[in-house]
Amino acid sequence: MTDLTPIAALGLVTADSLDADNTVIPLHIIEMADWQEWRDGAGAAHESWIAAQGFVAKAGAALCLPDGANGLGSAIGIIGDTPIWNAAAIAAALPAGHWSLDDFSGSGETLEQIIIGWGLSHYHFDTYRNATPARPLSALILPKAASKKGMIERITGIVQGIVLCRDMINTPPNHMNPQGLEDAARGLADATGARIDVTMGETLANDFPAIDIVGRAAEIAPRLIDMRWGKKGPKITLVGKGITFDSGGLDLKPSKAMEMMKKDMGGSAIVLGLAAALMIANSNIQLRILIPAAENAVSDRAMRPLDVIDTRAGLKVEVGNTDAEGRLVLADALTLALEEEPDFLIDFATLTGAARVALGTELPALFANDDATAADIIAASNDADDALWRLPLFDDYERHLDAGYVTLSSTGPSGYGGAITAALFLRRFAGRDSNWAHVDVMAWNLGSRPGRPKGGEAMGLRALFRYISSLA
Repeated sequence: MTDLTPIAALGLVTADSLDADNTVIPLHIIEMADWQEWRDGAGAAHESWIAAQGFVAKAGAALCLPDGANGLGSAIGIIGDTPIWNAAAIAAALPAGHWSLDDFSGSGETLEQIIIGWGLSHYHFDTYRNATPARPLSALILPKAASKKGMIERITGIVQGIVLCRDMINTPPNHMNPQGLEDAARGLADATGARIDVTMGETLANDFPAIDIVGRAAEIAPRLIDMRWGKKGPKITLVGKGITFDSGGLDLKPSKAMEMMKKDMGGSAIVLGLAAALMIANSNIQLRILIPAAENAVSDRAMRPLDVIDTRAGLKVEVGNTDAEGRLVLADALTLALEEEPDFLIDFATLTGAARVALGTELPALFANDDATAADIIAASNDADDALWRLPLFDDYERHLDAGYVTLSSTGPSGYGGAITAALFLRRFAGRDSNWAHVDVMAWNLGSRPGRPKGGEAMGLRALFRYISSLA
């Protein structure tokens, strides 16, 4: 079971948690635009030290400054346009110790981003390493300003939600199978007081046939996870693709393409991380989380190309390719979600390679029915420095989905515009008139950067946290 990580383990501590013998070191965070003014007023001793160190002022840079006895007296860190990641770089560059930000004069928004970035800089996934030594932390003492207007709750929720998401994606697929995904959801429900129901077996086959068909070939049975939290505010429903490993089914992936397919449950991990953030921040919403969990495996019970399968919506679907299974499980979950007419419905899914070809691995694709909703989500993503890019629900491509022997093909015959045709397939179940959005996401960092290590990543989580918070 994946538990929530205490923020103290990520280098974020409160002043009252310090021992009497802890030394607190001042950290001066300076915006790049203010660097020269700060340097001019720093005094001759600091000026000589800065010059002697060959320090180059740039966003994310940090430098320790001596005191009068040539010990460590303080440090400076420089932030620019992306304070969250600049702060992560600063935290990684400073030595272990307890650092204080009490003289920070920037906005509360910038302070919040700095603290989140500092916490994320300390993320490591070492669950399966033997006898891993404790890492010394460059611990940031949460300043008094962070106690205003629920900032601590927001910071805690976002950091713990991202860590939960990363841990889930990084967990190997023999552990993070459909049962492991359910265990993680139950752990979050226990921690937050959310209610949880899980549908399996004959009931799943009858009520959610597409989820059952996709997962029935695997050793661990498929299931639908349904969580609820909150009694007031707008009705928000999050749906996450939970394919815990994707072999491709009978349309088997080549070995290299299969290598990272433990991340194919990244949509469900992002959704659970986002839910954790919203619940910990005590958001004024009625939250529902739906996760169709299955493994796309190969056996004598596996679905075949051109099989015609049932869905909860009553639409029969021709399976165009067994490696396009995510949209099938999402179809049943989206149908269920709409039965309650939520005010806002969004799904996250590692759905298509086409989105990665179009936008690369670091920029998730956003689709939305409503232009105003899409604009607000993009604005939230820009404010949070959590990039999304809108792609169109281009109606003319609908014809590709009608090219099979039944009402709806899961893929259609065209190999072009795959991210769009996949989103259009989902729209058949989400409806044209609902306030629905879909994020096609990589959920994985191919390389490491400060605060963003190689491995599972909660892409879009902070953007949607900000957007949904604006609805509450």
